[in-house]
Amino acid sequence: MAEERKYESTLRLRMSAKDAHYGGELVDGAHMVHLFGDVATELLIQIDGDEGLFCAYDNVEFLAPTYAGDYIEAYGYIDRIGNTSRHMQFEARKVIVSRKDINASAADVLEEPIVVARASGTCVTPKEMKRK
Repeated sequence: MAEERKYESTLRLRMSAKDAHYGGELVDGAHMVHLFGDVATELLIQIDGDEGLFCAYDNVEFLAPTYAGDYIEAYGYIDRIGNTSRHMQFEARKVIVSRKDINASAADVLEEPIVVARASGTCVTPKEMKRK
């Protein structure tokens, strides 16, 4: 049975042509890090009632390419809670893949998501900003 996590967040969005940074409509890895920041913000609001501050990533891995038209699910959870610090784990998964090889609007839902990035890091909510 999967471990129950009290604080977790999932965002799903489509990578657009404006997200593509490199030739072949490749989306840069920094975009996944940006999504992890959005997940972290939601997690801090859940636990503290405040957006808090991201202090540092202690690990970031880029594992597979992402292209314009792909759908990405950015997921994260809090795995350790200190007085003001919250350590988090993140994963970005490709759940729908664009199929421009078929035609401009074709896409496939993947039977198994492809993990495109993983990261972990620490956020802080100053005591005077915590509302929960």
